[in-house]
Amino acid sequence: MNAGLDRIESNRLAGLAKLAGFRGRSGGPEGKTFTPGFIGVLAILIAGLGAWVLSSNGSNTAESEPLSLAAAVASEPAPPPSTDLGLDLSLPNQAASPADPPIEAAPVDGLRIASQSWRRGGLGSKALVTLTLRNGNDYAVKDIEIFCSFARRDGSHLTDRKRIIPDTIAMKSRKTFARLHVGFVNISANQAKCSLVTASRI
Repeated sequence: MNAGLDRIESNRLAGLAKLAGFRGRSGGPEGKTFTPGFIGVLAILIAGLGAWVLSSNGSNTAESEPLSLAAAVASEPAPPPSTDLGLDLSLPNQAASPADPPIEAAPVDGLRIASQSWRRGGLGSKALVTLTLRNGNDYAVKDIEIFCSFARRDGSHLTDRKRIIPDTIAMKSRKTFARLHVGFVNISANQAKCSLVTASRI
């Protein structure tokens, strides 16, 4: 193949030599002389031939490199998708926080007034209240505070009084407190209603 290229190039050079003014001279031992024009054309041809050879080799390597790179990329297996989301699913669920202990009912919640009445005493200025209290708790209570509200006959409010009963009521029992002095009231007071405020557990 190189011999064929050499022949082609020789033919080209011969044709260009004729165009450049190659002359045969007689009288010398070789009989041929190169003109300056021929030398210039020859230099141009050699430079062009070298550039063509270099460019053809460069294009071949440039075309072959992407193919080999693509083949290398295709042959390399893709990494598996990452499944690490910051969660350790192998661990059991964390134990739920312990529930808050149930709120114990206040001692007064287990008390109730079974019956009540009141009357005047001390020249009509003292309020004397009679109460029957029932203790439904599973324990005894003491220091029971009561709140009594007094009103006129038409229901209009007059005054309020508080009183602490220091006695003890056993569990699941009832006790009557007669004529408890809860305080002084207006002479116009005609009706009273008492309620439980607090109590202490024993």
